[in-house]
Formats: sequence, structure tokens, C-alpha cells
Amino acid sequence: MTLFIQSQGHFATQLEPSADPWDFDAAQKRIIDFQRKLGLDVHVRMLFFNSHDPVFAHWDLLNFQNETKDWKVKITKESAGSTAKYHHLISTPEGELSQIFCVNEERPGIFMFGSTEPPIKTPDDLKIAMKYEPEYSKETKQKMKESVASVREYLGDDGIISAWTNGGLFSNVAGLIDQTELYSLFLEDEGYYDDLMKFAKKRVFHYTDAVLDTGVDAICVRGNAAGGFIGNRCFEEYVLPYEREYIAYCQRNGTPVIYHNCGKAMELLPSYLKLGAMNMEPWSPSPLGDGNLDKVHKALHGEFSVTSGVDQVNVIQNGSIEDVRKTTLEIMEKGKKFDSFIMQNVDFLEFGTPIENVEEYAKTALENCSY
Repeated sequence: MTLFIQSQGHFATQLEPSADPWDFDAAQKRIIDFQRKLGLDVHVRMLFFNSHDPVFAHWDLLNFQNETKDWKVKITKESAGSTAKYHHLISTPEGELSQIFCVNEERPGIFMFGSTEPPIKTPDDLKIAMKYEPEYSKETKQKMKESVASVREYLGDDGIISAWTNGGLFSNVAGLIDQTELYSLFLEDEGYYDDLMKFAKKRVFHYTDAVLDTGVDAICVRGNAAGGFIGNRCFEEYVLPYEREYIAYCQRNGTPVIYHNCGKAMELLPSYLKLGAMNMEPWSPSPLGDGNLDKVHKALHGEFSVTSGVDQVNVIQNGSIEDVRKTTLEIMEKGKKFDSFIMQNVDFLEFGTPIENVEEYAKTALENCSY
């Protein structure tokens, strides 16, 4: 039984509103303290940042943080209200690539990040990126190791540390090209699609190596981009082989993968049974998603452990104490049917979530966890 708390902003901001939002080491330690206080199993989910640019921009963009003699980056910043827009013009010997990345401060200390202009518009752009994009620097990788080491020292044996990578492969590609093109590309231009996935494999595997080298206990892999958009038949033919290879790579030395699809998941359940991930989450219930734990239990025969729990928006954030208690009890009973089940709020706690509701979730879960 644990909590899913995003490492930057959102609910973490409520734990100490006056704290520096960019001090991620301190934020992680507050998250640890809060889970300890509630008596829960501590799970720390890490993203890697420096003081200005989130490294996880690598999920959605080409590498703008490191340059080589053949990869020069010019960054132009525009500000409008609470939004900062960064235009990256990348120059290579064979042409230029352009991408736009935005940072929006929703509330003080709470930031949202996203690409508003993907960098790869044509197959020629892809060829340039494949040939010239650099890996992250040794300095960046060292900072990642130091960040995990600091949290590990504070955590001790009280729980686990996981970290988000820049995969799965389909989700990585979804940040590189126009998504309206991606969702039919494997049918219209399979060669171009395969090249994109090979490029994603190269960059994702390299970054995953850096994450694994930090010594985290588990790897969080995004499965959202495919979601329920392409259907199980297309997922099984065009996405599953790449995802399965990547997950096997992550888990080759025993580090478990937590595969995350917080949207439409039930249609893809037949493929998920073949995916190979040790854990699947979060089976978001309606209206957040289409998760149905009874159907998952019926289909499952030991292929993976299940992480799921209470709707973090409609119940924990906006429900009453009684709503939280009732729903927690209901999910706990469903969870006990599984061979392996991890109880949590379904997805990360939102800003404005009443702390007393989180406390009720923890109290009810702990009081009713016995089999």
C-alpha cells in the first residue's frame, strides 16, 4: 500500500508551499516523510532535472542540452504570462531541425511541460536526427546517479525508488512527430514508421542504461501514447514487438518494469498479457479510463502483478471522507483476489487534494489489508 505523488509540483507543493519548486532532492524527501507518517510503503518515483531544463524533455524532443561539432543548438526564449516558450534551432552539416518546448507555471511552484512543435516533420529530418543527435553528457548522467544516491541514503530500507525513462518506444516517437500522422503511419508508410521506431530504440536504450546505472529499484515505462487509440489488432502487430523488446532490455538484470497506461487499457489487455512487464498500472476506472479490475483478474494467470486503487480526482480530491472510505474498501477487496496487488491512488495526487482525504485512504487501507 503506497501513494503515487509526482516529484515536482501538484500535491507535493502542498506539503511545503514555501519550498523552492526546483529543489527536487528536498521534494523527494518530503514525499518520503509524508508516506512514512501515514504508515505506508514508501515508493519514490523520480524524474531527473537540472535547475533550468528538465532532462525529460528528451522524452518529447531531440537533445537540446548537449552540443557536438555537428550538433549546434540555438535557443530563443519568449514569455507570455505564465508560459515560457523555448524555440530550439538545431544546426547540423546536413540541415536544420526546429522544435518548440513550452513550460507553463499553472500555479506557483507547479509546472506543466510539453512540445508544441515536434522536431521531425519529414523522413529527411529523421535521417539527420539519427545521424547526429548526441547522447546525454557524462555530467548529466553523474547528476542522475548523485540524485538517486541522495534519496537512497535518506530512504534507507523503508521503501523503493523507481524512475521514469524516455520509453516505451511508441510513446517516445509520439513526441518526435505530429501525432495525427503517427496513428496511421504504420499503415501508410511502414518503412518510415520502422525507421522512427529504430531511432527511438537507440535513444531510449541509451537513456535507460543511464537510469539503470543509478541503481533504482524499478523502471517506470509510459504506455499512454498507444492507449486505446489504435486498437488491440494494430497494437499487437505494430507496437507490441517493439515494447516487448524494450521491456526485456529493461528487465534483463532483474530490475522490474512498471508499465503505465492511465487511459484506455482494457482493449489492449490481450496484448498486455504478452508484454512481459513485471507490473502493470494503474487500470484507471471510469471516467478517467476504462479499467475494470474484475475483468483483469479473470484474464490474468500470473503474467504480471497489478497496481491500481482509488480514483485520485473524483474520489480522493473531490469526494467526501465517506466516499474515500467506501471506495478504498471496495478496491481493497478486489485487490485481495489477485496473487500480487499493489494498492495506491490510481495516478498522481493533484494539487488541491484534501490531506484529510489522503489520510483516510491510508487509514482505511491499512485497517483492511489483512487476508
